[in-house]
Amino acid sequence: MSRIEQLINEIEEFIDGCKYQPLSNSKIIVNKEEMEELLVELRMRVPDEIKKYQKIISQQEAILADARNQAQNMIADANAQTEQLVNDHEIMQRAYQKANEIVEDARHQAETIVQDAVNDANDIRQGAVTYTDNMLSSLQTIISNTVNESRQTYETLYQQLQNTYEVCTQNRNDLAGGVGEQDTYYEQETAANN
Repeated sequence: MSRIEQLINEIEEFIDGCKYQPLSNSKIIVNKEEMEELLVELRMRVPDEIKKYQKIISQQEAILADARNQAQNMIADANAQTEQLVNDHEIMQRAYQKANEIVEDARHQAETIVQDAVNDANDIRQGAVTYTDNMLSSLQTIISNTVNESRQTYETLYQQLQNTYEVCTQNRNDLAGGVGEQDTYYEQETAANN
């Protein structure tokens, strides 16, 4: 399992662990369905090439071993050619020279193959890291925007409830004051009649 897939699974577990909004069984602080759709889209956008590159990176040792084997085969071929060329003195001198050239060429080719394999693996790894970082940055932006929208919604609801509470308090105070005024009027009328 790649690191991208692990991160997606961790985000899904985080969403499943979030508390539901009051009086709701389908919404959490971050809308679960929207986030799951985003995660599915993220998973679908992971190109097949990244998986191929991850496979190449995991097989880097095999590629390097293959390059070493090719180099050893070339050296062995050079040694075999050297043995065939050593028949007499003049041929032997040319054979040594040719063998040295072949061995040097084989070493150079082997080093080039190994270095190219290492460079390719490093380029692929860097590309995968950059792509993953870009995807995670996009996901962070989406989550941040969703959190801000949720915070604004809750702040609006809180303000509306606070206003309603204050209206109820004012209405109760008005009612309490009205009852007191009626009692005072009744007492004045009773005193006047006596």
